[in-house]
Parts: sequence; C-alpha cells; structure tokens
Amino acid sequence: MTARVYSGEAVKADLRKLKRLQRHFERKLRSVYEQFADVPDSTVFQGLHHVYIVEEQVVYRAARGEDEPHAVPVLGTHLGRDVDGFVQRVRLSPSESMLAATLKSSHSEVARCVLVRLEPDTVPQEPVLILENVFSFEWATDDVVYYTTQEGLQCRHVYRLHLTATGAKSTLVYEEKDPEFFVEIIRSRDQRLITVNCSSKSSSEVWMIDSKSPLLPPKLIHPRQPGLLYHVEHSDNHLYVLTNTGPGLEYELLRTPLSSPAMSYWEPVFSPGAGAVIKEMEMLPDHCVFTLRGPQGRLQVQTFPLKSPNDVTIHHLPSWACAVETERSDPLKRNACHFLLSSPVHPPVRCCFSPTDERPLSYEGLLQHAALSACHTTRLQAISQDGTAVPLTLFHTKPLADLSDVPLLLHVYGAYGVDLNMAFSPEKRLLLEDNWALAYCHVRGGGECGLGWHRAGCLQQKKNGVEDLTACIQTLFQSGVSQPALTALTARSAGAVLAGALSNWHPHLLRAVLLQAPFLDVLDTMKDSSLPLTVEERGEWGDPLAYTSDWDNIASYCPCHNITPQFYPSMLITAYSEDNRVPLAGVLKYVEKLKKAIQTHISNLSVKEVRNYDLTTASSVTHRQLSIKYLVNLRGCHCSHLALAFGCSIARQLAFLYTTLGLSLCGSR
Repeated sequence: MTARVYSGEAVKADLRKLKRLQRHFERKLRSVYEQFADVPDSTVFQGLHHVYIVEEQVVYRAARGEDEPHAVPVLGTHLGRDVDGFVQRVRLSPSESMLAATLKSSHSEVARCVLVRLEPDTVPQEPVLILENVFSFEWATDDVVYYTTQEGLQCRHVYRLHLTATGAKSTLVYEEKDPEFFVEIIRSRDQRLITVNCSSKSSSEVWMIDSKSPLLPPKLIHPRQPGLLYHVEHSDNHLYVLTNTGPGLEYELLRTPLSSPAMSYWEPVFSPGAGAVIKEMEMLPDHCVFTLRGPQGRLQVQTFPLKSPNDVTIHHLPSWACAVETERSDPLKRNACHFLLSSPVHPPVRCCFSPTDERPLSYEGLLQHAALSACHTTRLQAISQDGTAVPLTLFHTKPLADLSDVPLLLHVYGAYGVDLNMAFSPEKRLLLEDNWALAYCHVRGGGECGLGWHRAGCLQQKKNGVEDLTACIQTLFQSGVSQPALTALTARSAGAVLAGALSNWHPHLLRAVLLQAPFLDVLDTMKDSSLPLTVEERGEWGDPLAYTSDWDNIASYCPCHNITPQFYPSMLITAYSEDNRVPLAGVLKYVEKLKKAIQTHISNLSVKEVRNYDLTTASSVTHRQLSIKYLVNLRGCHCSHLALAFGCSIARQLAFLYTTLGLSLCGSR
C-alpha cells in the first residue's frame, strides 16, 4: 500500500512560501552586508611607500600618510573573457618596484599570475609577463620570483623566473615525485629566505633559497621522514623550526644556526603548556609571537624575547574571540604584528601586538564592536561515547535557561586537522538577531585541540567524529537548548561525511540538513585513483584497494553506502557541476538512493502510522518531499562563489530552513 502523505495544493503553497521567504532574505542579506561593509579585512595592506587596496579584479594604491588618500589602479582586469573572478594573492617586490598578483576565475581552480612594473604615473601598466596555472609565488629580489604551477589540484613543480634587460627566463628548480605531496612557496617574514614547502597529510620537507644568492639551487633543511611535520622561519641568521616533536607529538619551537639546518642541530626553544596548542606563529625582529588555543578553547597570545625564551608573557584575548587572521606586516613597522579577531557573529576587530609599547596588545574599535555584538558566548563540553570531552561553542542572545524553544543551527567539519571555520559571517549574525542559537561542534578529526585531535578522528578512527557530533547534539538538548523539531545541521565538503553518517544513524535528532558541495560517496571516490585528490588523501581516509580493513572501515560510515529506508531529516544539497574536488556523480548517487529509501519507507507505512508521524513531527513529511523536489531542481547547476558570497544561495538556504522548521520571521514557530 502506498500512502500519499501530502497534496499537490499543499506543496504549491509551501513552494510559494519558500519563494516569498527567499525574496525576503535576499533583501535582508543585502542590508546586512551593507551594514558590515566597512569592517576591517585583509584587502588593505601597506607597502614601503604606498597603501594597496584589493577590490575584486583590481588593485589600487594610494600614497602613505595622506589624510584623504587618492587611490589609483595599478593592476586592472586581466582575466580575459571570464569576468567573474577576483584577485587571489598579491606580492610586492622588496623595493616595491614590482607587483605580482594571481587572478582567479570563480569557475576554475587554476589562476594566472600577472606581473606589473610600479611606475610613478597613475595609468595601470601593461603586464610585464603573465604566467598561467600559478598557485603560490614570492619575490626573492626585485628581478627574481619563485612560483609553483598547478596541474589539476596538485602542485609539484617550482620555477624561478629571472627578469633581465633582455627578457625573462623561467627555470625549473624543483620537481616533486610523490603524488601524496603538495608544494608551496613561502617567504620568511624578514624577507631573507624563500622556502619550498613539500607537505603530505603526515610528513613534510622544506628547502630554502637565500635571497642574498637567489640564483643558487634550493638547499634542503631536513629530509622528509614518516610522521615528522615542520615549518621554518628566519631571524638573525637562525632558523626557527616549528615541528611536531613536542609532548604528545604536538608542535613546539626549536632553533638552529642558518649554516647548520639539519635536525641534529635543532635545540628546543618553546613548548606550550599542558592542554594548549599552537595555532599561529609570527616572528618579529626581537620577539616570537604565538597564538594558542587553551584547554577550554579560549584563544590567547604568548610572547617571549628571542634572546631569553624562558621569559614568556601571556596576553588574554576577548572571551568572544574564536578566529584569528594574521594580516600582512607593515614594512615600516617591523617590530609589530597585526591580526583580525572575530567570531561567526562578532565583526572583525583589528588587534596589534608591539612588544616595545607600554601596552603591547591594543585593539581598534573594540568599544563600538562590543556594543554592536552584545550576545552570549558559552563554551560547553560534550562527553562522547568513549569518554572523550568534546569542545562545543554556543552563541545565543537569550539566557541559557531560556533556549528550549529557539531554533538551533549546528556546524561541523572534523577532517584534515582543520579547525571549523569560525570567522565572521553576516548571515550568522542575521540568524542570531532573529533569536537562533548557533552551535559549533569541535569534533575529533579537526584541528581545534591539536595534531592528536586530528589523529583521533581520521583513518580507522573516523567514526569518532560522528560519535562526538552525536554527543554534542544530545548535550545541547540535555542543557535545555532547543529540541529536535527545531534543529538543523549544516556542513560543507568533507564535513558532510559526518553529517551524512549522523543522518543515517540518528535521523531523529535533526529536522533539517544543509549540505554544500558535500563529500558523500567516500568509498567509491577513494577507490578511484584517477581522481585528482584520491592519492593525496589516503592519509585521511585510507586506501580501500590496498587494505581490506580500510575498505570495511570506510564502508561502515560512508553516507552513500549506509542509507536505509526510514524518515530522514529534510535536506537541501548544493552541488557544483564543475567541482573538481567533490565529484558530482557521488552527490547524484546519494540523492537517488535517499529518495528511493524514503519512498520505500513511506510505502511500507500504514495510514495510521503516517498520520501518527505527521502528528508528532508537524507535517515534516511534506517538507521532506518538498526538499527533495527542491534539491532535484539544483542538479547540474553551477553557483559561482561570488553569487554564494553575496547572498543568492544563502537566501535560498535560509528560506529552506525557515520553511522546514515551520518558523516565522522572528525565529519562532
């Protein structure tokens, strides 16, 4: 017996409501983006003589020190026919006589690097040279630049470009043979060294080029070895090596003379305290500056003079601070570093650390920011199935005791040792002001609690992340925060593995799921070595073709291979037809299997069971069918990053959430 659980008129009414909501949120999002258009960001940076401003496809400059600077373009549009793109990265040569920038199309992974000469006149200069398929690049001198080329999603080649009076010569200086390694070019903060960083999921190797002799071949610091990760900085003829040789195989800082770079000469300098993990490091001429995440998830700054590393000073950051973005240093203020502090609902505040000032840590606009962003930031811990304490960050406007009837939006990632993105998001601020609670689940597999936290949530331990997410949701409910009928979960890319697994195992905990470019077919993807990321990512997921244990493990949690006939949360999935990272075929396969499972489950229910289900879940069957129809309409469409960033797709997501959870525009039922 097939039960028809919704009428055509009901679906049309829901679609009309959804479209009205989408138009409402498009208007609302434009207003919110305008409200926060002037918050600090990293699109403005200082040169020796000028200030530079990056806007989409144009780089402007203005003279330093002017009260009302007159900005003129120095780099125009060089994307060709594809005008839907942006400036990705900008680098100035040491004397500021040259500028190089990568320009990237929103529809492609590859970028072109444009080199221009910075002349005194105000007319944008024609490019000196355009390099195709460039990922990273740095100037060694005013006429020597090193760069990597990108093929597919892999970087394996490093070139040296030498600009001379007779022309430009490009020379291959490094080629990576191992497909698991990715190569990137980085310049030391004091501009002395160019480093070639070769990294896999579990080890790394660094080569260095001295800018005093930029045409010599790169010199190896220490050869790669399994399990060893390291990165280098330079100061006063010493290498400072950040490496995972500390307690628990976490990061610590070591030092060695520039003339003796091998590991046998590395000497310990600094190790964070128990429970703290290093997130960022800045090397000033006389000080080292660390941003750390403490045992309770709070961010702090620890500094020490290079000549006396034991004299560590701890500087506490505001309690709401969840994300740190380091800004490019000012070449005229070498003994200071700038970074932006934010949270998903707190607009960025510029923070400056200068060890020579009476108050080393200072903020711009903190008072206005506090008045604007008054809300509660609550840090909780959820106890997972194996007893592990999992950090959980909650943002809310009402007191914790009054959150039982508010809608809840959960966020999760838990992969690659990467922290969950907690930078400012205007649309999250919009939800907070509409009485939502926002929860961020820092599950194992991510990087919030260090390298060990990642190891505990990858390969054979991947299911720990699903258990952690389950514990976070249950802890929130037990703490009086929201309820399943008002709860939605959002995830993107690899975070969808945990979201999809949770939907298979515990669908009753959620009402709605938003998945963006989701990785859902882990098993078949990792079986296909022809895909661009499969070999590189075996360190995260395993190799099911080589090891039966990896096959069985992936098959046990893979969202696409564990769908079962039952009622699932409503889902809105955004897939991209030109996505080289997440194969579209896996997304479409997941959608088809999910539709069939839900239809099979409905067909096996009695009329009474369907009615009971409708009664207990407020007609969520209608919304489930609506969300599937809505999803099918998105097949094969390509939403550019620009459109997503400015609210088109976000408005659709918000409309879906409000429709599915049965909310009015004040965040209530």
